[in-house]
Amino acid sequence: MANTRNVTVRMTSDLTYTAQNPQGHAIHIDMNDPEQKQAQSPMELLLSALGGCASVDAVLMMKKKRRELQDFFVEVEGVRNDGVPGYYTEIALHFVLVSPDATGEEFEKVVALSVEKYCSVASSLSSKITFSSEVRRNP
Repeated sequence: MANTRNVTVRMTSDLTYTAQNPQGHAIHIDMNDPEQKQAQSPMELLLSALGGCASVDAVLMMKKKRRELQDFFVEVEGVRNDGVPGYYTEIALHFVLVSPDATGEEFEKVVALSVEKYCSVASSLSSKITFSSEVRRNP
């Protein structure tokens, strides 16, 4: 049986939406201009998902190595196509670890494993995904 995930995305205004999973956890989506923006856009959420996915695996692997993490973050930068659709042509992840006992070399190996092997979001971005859509009309 396939391992599926579901969310429902509901319009709250022309340019804002709420995405909710079956457990009731919600995020807001905002496509307003920057000066009116109150949440991330779908393309920013994609970068956030990639950064979050890669981070979890990297942190867990460092903890498994019994390394102390005083701080950890990843800056994710995406370059978009100029045309429509404005898909990402490049995504760069800049991982930063503050640790008194971790070496740069072991951290590089952990990050490479995280991004290239374990991160489901990165794998999804580099795979061929089949899309389908259905239109239903409620009276």
